[in-house]
Amino acid sequence: MSLTGRIESILFVASKPLSQKKIAAALDVADTDVALALDELQLKYNGEDSGIHILDTGSEYQMATNPQNSDAIDGFIKDEVGGELTRAQLETLTVVAYAGPMTRPELENIRGVNCAVILRNLLIRGLIQEESETDKLMPEYRLSAQALSHLGVSHVQELSGYEDLHNHAHISAETSDDELS
Repeated sequence: MSLTGRIESILFVASKPLSQKKIAAALDVADTDVALALDELQLKYNGEDSGIHILDTGSEYQMATNPQNSDAIDGFIKDEVGGELTRAQLETLTVVAYAGPMTRPELENIRGVNCAVILRNLLIRGLIQEESETDKLMPEYRLSAQALSHLGVSHVQELSGYEDLHNHAHISAETSDDELS
């Protein structure tokens, strides 16, 4: 795959802005090559009719929605986060609770599906929290204090069957394959 395509994939899965230097280090390529690829991606996405934009803060880059679509996004988010949790949201919350903290690729490796929207909804509801470390590309997700309170426990280790599930061989095998964390 081309460098531009690889950078596009990284920006897609990263839920935080990334520096050109961090992208170059992750892909083991020159900063100048990354700069050219980022320019290409901005030309590809930052048109008026595009729903996706590559944001450039001057020091970091992030793939995000077109700011002109904020009304549509606000309406969608209100619909998505209202009411009861869906089965997919409950499954994701359970995996994060018992196997976390974990990155989005680790979670997707376990669940077998893209979890970006589900994670965003759980974040908006305050049921999980995102923790970013400066030395890692991907943030980790863990159960929030609000979720623990709803579950009537003060720590995830108090969840029924936590030790068995947290240390399960299948979970350990699936989460050890993550190359981006």
